[in-house]
Amino acid sequence: MARRCVSWLDGFDSADSLSCLSKEARAVDGPRSMMLFSFSHRKATQALNFFARKAGGSMSKLRALKLVYFADRYHLRKFGRPITNDEYFAMPYGPVASGVKDLAEKSEFLSDEEREYADRFLSRDETHPHDFFSHADVDKAVLSESDLEALEFAWRTFGRMEPFELVELTHRYPEWVRHEPSLTAKVTSRAPMDYADFLEDPVDANLEPCHALSEQDRSDLRDVLKEAASFESRWL
Repeated sequence: MARRCVSWLDGFDSADSLSCLSKEARAVDGPRSMMLFSFSHRKATQALNFFARKAGGSMSKLRALKLVYFADRYHLRKFGRPITNDEYFAMPYGPVASGVKDLAEKSEFLSDEEREYADRFLSRDETHPHDFFSHADVDKAVLSESDLEALEFAWRTFGRMEPFELVELTHRYPEWVRHEPSLTAKVTSRAPMDYADFLEDPVDANLEPCHALSEQDRSDLRDVLKEAASFESRWL
C-alpha cells in the first residue's frame, strides 16, 4: 500500500489543515479528485488504542478499521475534518484508512517515528495475527474534545457489531457504493476515496448518517474542502 506523506503538520488540529499526498501514491494510483489532510499518526494510534481499550484490551484489525472510518465520517461531517486525516481507499471489505491499517499491522511502511510511537501503546501477537493489543492508557492529550466525541459516537453506535457486520454496513454508504462496480468486476482491488463523498447521506434513510446535515451544512463543508484543496495545489 502506498505510503502517506508525513509532514511538519502531523497532528495539526484544524479544519483547514494543509493536505499532503506523497508522490509515490500519485505514481501508483494516478490523478485523483480527493483532497487529503496531513496524516496524524499520533491521533491514528490513539484511535486504535481507544477502541482496543473499550473492547477490553484487544481488537481485530478489521473491526477497528471500520470503527475508525465511522468516527472519521462523523467528525468530518460535524467539524469539517476527519480525526486521523488519513488517506482512504475503497476495498472489498469496505473503506480502509491506509495509515491506520499500517499502524494496526505494524507494517514495513511505518517510519521509525511512527513505529516508535505506536509501540508505546500497541502490540501484536503472532498467535493472533488479525488482532492488536493495547498495553497503555489512551493519551487523551493527543485528542481534542471533538475527536473524543467522534470516537465515543462510533463506539456507542457501532462498537457492539461483529467485524463482518460492520463490513456489510459500510457497503451501504455512498462513498463506498460509488466504487462497488469496479471492485466487484475486479477492475481494481482498491480505489482512492474522496472525502467530499463522505458528506453524502446513505440512500437508506434508516441508516445512521454519522451526524445529520442540512443542505446548507453540506454546501458549507464542500466549500471547506475546496478551500483546503486549493492549499494542496500550492504545496505539491
